[in-house]
Amino acid sequence: MAESAHRRVEEAMGTVFSFDVRGGEEAAVRAATDEAVALLHRVDEVFSTYREGSQVSRLARGELALADCDPEVAEVFALAAEAERISEGWFSARYAGRPDPTGIVKGWAVERAAELAAAAGATGVNLNGGGDVQLLGVPGPDRPWRVGVADPLHPRQLAAVISAAGAARLAVATSGTAERGRHIVDPRTGRPAETDLVSVTVVSPSLTWADCWATAAFAMGSKRAPDWLESVPETEALLITADDGVRYTKGLARRLG
Repeated sequence: MAESAHRRVEEAMGTVFSFDVRGGEEAAVRAATDEAVALLHRVDEVFSTYREGSQVSRLARGELALADCDPEVAEVFALAAEAERISEGWFSARYAGRPDPTGIVKGWAVERAAELAAAAGATGVNLNGGGDVQLLGVPGPDRPWRVGVADPLHPRQLAAVISAAGAARLAVATSGTAERGRHIVDPRTGRPAETDLVSVTVVSPSLTWADCWATAAFAMGSKRAPDWLESVPETEALLITADDGVRYTKGLARRLG
């Protein structure tokens, strides 16, 4: 018997989000997906650095104190502070001296939205937010989710396929120059990171952290990032350099499907 599937594509936070939700009672899953989409739009309203009236923009201008913002704002900045500590300063939620949680908030929002869909009784959730993916459950009996990782140096080719076999939850996040150019900032200089990497893909149970670690590792470069990534629990990664070199963390092989 075919597994029921609910698929939906939405635009929010300046990117495209695609839902693939399997199993569960149809009305409950649709209602939960509506709630997840509303969450993504709400996150954009609160956290966008492009909206003059967002709470984060007002916080950056000194018009709001953190204590006066929605509780989620303090939650995200607390997570960002933890990411900065773990990454030894290579991840930062500040830009040009102003609060800017851009590097963490999308992963955090996608993870929360995926959990809303799963809480409605879905047996599998695949939520892709601008190429970063949170996976929960399975798409069907004996079938794991799989995520293709684009090769930044060879268009229309895949660098790897990540399998979620045996994992109740898995996230895949990529940072690099292929889509948006040199947009990742070195927190030490405030300028685009000078790195030999063209992409870093991180695999972790949580997209909140996978997104942070991919950004931090990209800024570090290929000499520092692999050893640091090996030290982060429940984290594996694929790194590609500008000269077409490929490096894996030791445990990634079991996720290559």
